[in-house]
Amino acid sequence: MARNEPDAGSGGPAAPVGLRELLVELNDLKRVRSSGRLGSIAERLFAQGWGALTGGADPEDVALAVTATTLAACRLCDLDAAFLSAAGLAEATVSEILVSGFDAVAAEVEEPLRTRLRDRLRQRAGLPAGPLPGFVAALAHQPRAGVTCPGKPRILLEPPENHAEHCLMVAVYGVVLSPFYRADPTTVFLAAMAHHFHNAAMPDAGFTGEMLLGDHLGPIMARTTQWALDELEPGLRESVVRARAVLPDDATAEGRAFHAADAIDRVLQIAQHLRAATLTMDTVLGEMELVHAGPVKGFHDRVLEAMRIP
Repeated sequence: MARNEPDAGSGGPAAPVGLRELLVELNDLKRVRSSGRLGSIAERLFAQGWGALTGGADPEDVALAVTATTLAACRLCDLDAAFLSAAGLAEATVSEILVSGFDAVAAEVEEPLRTRLRDRLRQRAGLPAGPLPGFVAALAHQPRAGVTCPGKPRILLEPPENHAEHCLMVAVYGVVLSPFYRADPTTVFLAAMAHHFHNAAMPDAGFTGEMLLGDHLGPIMARTTQWALDELEPGLRESVVRARAVLPDDATAEGRAFHAADAIDRVLQIAQHLRAATLTMDTVLGEMELVHAGPVKGFHDRVLEAMRIP
């Protein structure tokens, strides 16, 4: 793990703005769901990542495979390898489609990371599926606090994300951001996947609640974090503890990559609510072509005009 190195933005930008559009789009995977599948795509990938880790997969393999899958899902959503194979497509064709989905959004991912991620989709090797620790479901059922500030009422935006979704998104962001900070992506991924271990048992009252706990906050967080760590076998637990050592500050490249990912995800989660609230019909019908080109578009347009819609 690279420690005490200056990040690539020293004396310049603190983060790579070229990745902004990708990170905004990825954030919606916390809200994409499909029939017959429980939870959002992000929630399910969080579980898949932990299942692979408890099943004995190398953490680097898990970090790259989960990140590659997440980027491909950005446009393909749940048209994933499992569905495409079940629909009768040959394995080579499945890989080709997944790579196409990845390439549609990954142009700004820095090399050689972009090629390494693409190769995970082109030459897919299944990850093991070990037993899921209890904290996986607990984090998926634990809502995030919303916008809180000591001394002020909270701002709740529905539906809330859950902690599994947040951890997965921060982990993927961290991997994608890692080249900019010259950080080890595996360490950032593991740290992010485990950074809310305490919330598996501890309800999230946000910054406000944490401040009201005062001196009790540290011991409570340490105790509840340990409960989650104790669910892991010793080897994996030690790897996670080492990775979590970068969480307290931005003194390491990995710490900077993690905290950049965490801050970006927290703010983009709120931004999507604001974006939805300001959406206009000009965008929907014009830019996004909700009534899109096809053999009956002319008729559709006349119907909407006759009905005075919008």
